Amino acid sequence: MKVGLYFGSFNPIHIGHLVIANHIAEYSDLDQVWFVVTPHNPFKKKSSLLDNYQRLEMVYLATKNYTKLKPSDIEFNLPQPNYTVNTLAYLQEKHPNNTFALIMGEDNLKSFHKWKNYDVILENHHIYVYPRISENTVETQFHNHSKIHFVDAPIMQLSSTFIRTSIKEGKNVKPMLPHKVWEYLDEMNFYR
Repeated sequence: MKVGLYFGSFNPIHIGHLVIANHIAEYSDLDQVWFVVTPHNPFKKKSSLLDNYQRLEMVYLATKNYTKLKPSDIEFNLPQPNYTVNTLAYLQEKHPNNTFALIMGEDNLKSFHKWKNYDVILENHHIYVYPRISENTVETQFHNHSKIHFVDAPIMQLSSTFIRTSIKEGKNVKPMLPHKVWEYLDEMNFYR
């Protein structure tokens, strides 16, 4: 099985995340997309970041009706701080019959050359890149690379930060979130 890994804090997961993941699952050669919820880095103080399992629950609620989209807590038990190259190696060892690819926004590809062991990642995994409006340019070495696939997904200009701020300001963000995620946030009184 070919699995695309979509890493993020998903604080909270919103319709932009779902649109991109579903588009890639439906219009690429990937069989599934796993939402890899990144744990709270114990060395960083970030009060707006919900607990790991609360964010995982929201991803579960958002994806449970999509057969090709799955939540993943794979990084919760890995040593922190963790690097993507380590997660990929761990997953490949744990699921030897699967092939794993990375899913990232074009903004992340622009700084990919700064990632730990990015060359090892590129040697062993494909990368699916969705468009983002951002500054700077993609490194020349990543142009026309056989393992980097640019996906013509919709451009989503929606962020979890914007949603959290809007909730704090008492704005109605219901249309920006999967229904069950909105209900969960509202019931738990998060981000207020």
